[in-house]
Amino acid sequence: MAFFSNGAPRRTATAPVPADATTAVLDSAHVGDIVGALGTIRQDDTDSGRSRWQRFRMLLAVIGPGLIVMVGDNDAGGMATYAQAGQNYGMALVWTLVLLIPVLYVNQEMVVRLGAVAGVGHARLIFARFGRFWGAFSVGDLFVVDALTIVTEFIGVSMALGYFGLPKWVSVPVAAVLLFGVVAGGSFRRWERFLFTLIAIDIVMFPLAFMVHPSAAATVRGLIPSFPGGLNSTLLLIIVAIVGTTVAPWQLFFQQSNIVDKRITPRWIRYERVDLWVGIVVVMIGAVAIMAATAFGLSPADRGAFSDAGAVAHGLSGHLGTTVGAMFAILLLDASLIGANAVGLATTYTLGDTLGKRHSLHWKMSEAPAFYAGYALLLGAAAAVAFSPDHVLGLLTQGVQALAGVLLPSATVFLVLLCNDRAVLGPWVNTTRQNIVAGIIVWALVLLSLALTAATFFPHLSTASLELGFGAGAVTGLLGGVALAVTRHRGERRGVERTAVELGGLDPDQVEELDSTPLSRSERRSILAADRDAWRTPALETLERPAFSPLRMAGMIALRGYLALAVVLVAVKIVQQIGG
Repeated sequence: MAFFSNGAPRRTATAPVPADATTAVLDSAHVGDIVGALGTIRQDDTDSGRSRWQRFRMLLAVIGPGLIVMVGDNDAGGMATYAQAGQNYGMALVWTLVLLIPVLYVNQEMVVRLGAVAGVGHARLIFARFGRFWGAFSVGDLFVVDALTIVTEFIGVSMALGYFGLPKWVSVPVAAVLLFGVVAGGSFRRWERFLFTLIAIDIVMFPLAFMVHPSAAATVRGLIPSFPGGLNSTLLLIIVAIVGTTVAPWQLFFQQSNIVDKRITPRWIRYERVDLWVGIVVVMIGAVAIMAATAFGLSPADRGAFSDAGAVAHGLSGHLGTTVGAMFAILLLDASLIGANAVGLATTYTLGDTLGKRHSLHWKMSEAPAFYAGYALLLGAAAAVAFSPDHVLGLLTQGVQALAGVLLPSATVFLVLLCNDRAVLGPWVNTTRQNIVAGIIVWALVLLSLALTAATFFPHLSTASLELGFGAGAVTGLLGGVALAVTRHRGERRGVERTAVELGGLDPDQVEELDSTPLSRSERRSILAADRDAWRTPALETLERPAFSPLRMAGMIALRGYLALAVVLVAVKIVQQIGG
């Protein structure tokens, strides 16, 4: 048997090879040393007794999935959305980015735990725990939106290189071949180093932001929530697009699968959380810089006249010189390549989960043909669609981000359910505080899409009416949360009563007293740490599938039906804009 340079055994079978029959991990490529762009951690290494410098080097080896998934946020669609927000509304929508920081962390931290503990991708868990029906819905959404998203990445490539005079028929095929070549090398480390090189180019955003002479006062005022021009369907669409491009469903699937592919296990979760925070800081700085570039770099006459990111580069060149325009074009090209790579991998990782095929960057093309063929077909189809008429492509870019924002509540609901599944996560399940925050996030996203729906159906709704609707929705969410808490408490009480019977005559209060033996905080932390260190998700086929209560099933079906309607309405809004 031959071996990879990282020590993982090379096999030639076409089906996934179980790495350990007692755990959920399916592919032997997902078990072994962490081989990152900036270092290696042996499979049996720990940080116990290590110096601060040694722990820092371990952090460098772990860094990757969180940083890449966050920077992938600022892709071609993201740059176009932030540029449109800055050009049409100045810095008045900066507050939306601030509110999205906790959403980013809470959502992605949950997939960090799922990936490290379960050792399988997000789609694999959804199919295993909720069945084919819900799995098909979840994956179907992802495939459609991801394919359209990659189209927008190639649009960004053509616009960026078009600024330098390279025609689309050259730039798009060359980009597609480059993206495939980087992934198809059979080396996780080589792929990650390439992505880190692209991320390093983002440093251009700092001189770009400086050269447009931003106003600190206007930026600070943008931190205060406001609705410039009134709360209407056009403003709501751009807000939903900001949400969709900053917190997109593909991120959940990509980061969980990439954590699995990098072989990050529970002992490195706190390092991966740092990786995630580094990525969040980078993506927020980038978003504000792009928004500032158009808010301060273009003339007041351009306000409300956004067309596409390519026009922004030419506009900046005309107002501030070719250097500023070139910087924006370079950032657009860089963002498009990172985004196409990450979104493409998110989709093909998910395809491997769905079809039960190998899906790891550690395998070579001959060892995982379905994985690489799916990636190539996805790039080819998206590149072909990118040759559509320019005016359609410009609106498609915003529409894709809005679709992602509308579909995010559904993806987050599945995520929260998985993170409360004790059979999967054991001692790593969500705490009550995490569930409260996640519930607020899901309901806020639902309210936002409801507002967009109402504004599309009734375009003459006043700002006061929409604000009243948000207030009523907040009260409804609060009452619903209280009802769920009471129901859960009663369920726990019935569980205590059953335990009392099993213990032979003890009343429930005595059982609760026995179960609440006072422990110090350090003792509780020590017990929890020991439980977490020893826990890995068992083989999924050995677990009993959780049953949906009638209330939960009704809620899931209602959410699914509404989101389908909301997707149609986003499409209607985009068609209306195409038609003028």
